Amino acid sequence: MSSRLVSGYVRVRRMNRPYVTAEGARDHLRERTLRPQPYGPPRRLRADVTVSVRRPHEWPVYTLTPNGGRPRGCVVYAHGGGWVNEIVSQHWRLAAQIAAEAETTVLLPIYPLIPYGTAGEVVGRVADLVLAGREEHGTACLAGDSAGGQIALSTAVFLRDRHQVTLPRTVLISPALDLTFANPRIDAVQPSDPWLGRAGGRVFAEHWRGDLPITDPRVSPLNADLRGLGPVTMFCGTRDILNPDAHLLAGKAAEAGIDLEFHEAPGLVHVYPLTPTPEGKAARAVIVDRLRAAPAPA
Repeated sequence: MSSRLVSGYVRVRRMNRPYVTAEGARDHLRERTLRPQPYGPPRRLRADVTVSVRRPHEWPVYTLTPNGGRPRGCVVYAHGGGWVNEIVSQHWRLAAQIAAEAETTVLLPIYPLIPYGTAGEVVGRVADLVLAGREEHGTACLAGDSAGGQIALSTAVFLRDRHQVTLPRTVLISPALDLTFANPRIDAVQPSDPWLGRAGGRVFAEHWRGDLPITDPRVSPLNADLRGLGPVTMFCGTRDILNPDAHLLAGKAAEAGIDLEFHEAPGLVHVYPLTPTPEGKAARAVIVDRLRAAPAPA
């Protein structure tokens, strides 16, 4: 599929309805609260990966393990969905690809969504999962897309500050970085973004922050001091209102001396690495390569 077709598909399906207006966001939240989505893996996933599930806390955590050989380390993957939508097949397929091709164990937490889940609870629990993964598998990386990118980066900061842990790699796919959505450059990008919108994003963010200030790094990781973080790989298209904040993160990382590899895709939409396009395929290959190459802690 071409990237142009993806953009058209997003528009035809009106996938932007929950995001472009506050009313649309509130309607979507009511619908998801009344009718929760299923979250289990697709019946047909890669045959070279084994899936299991457990409940270390109150949430299900799925484990994807490559068949054959001995997997090296683990990756904790936080799925996207605006903190209101459940994990979908594209997330499962990427997680399975990472497990099989990076030869690592992938842990997929089914974290609570708004209006029940909040940033403070989820970031702390995901950090616990990373620590447990390090203990069991020897090393752990973080990855996430969109809302899950926010969770991943916030968790990396939390682990550094609360546990003095530096991760060998964090992968961010179109991450939500500043939940105020106050960057003035968003206005220039909004007309070309077929998916996301500032008004709906702010409604979801207000629920997600819980009792934390919207500027708290557990909510808006762009506000964190980045010094001492491990290497970061980030992907973002230019037809994405999250792109301006991705540039701010890249600038802050450079000032802090952090190794941040920014893959910017001109003309591509939100979470393009998850799309069935040549550009998505190439991005997924980079993701697998970086996670496979992540060093074990000294």
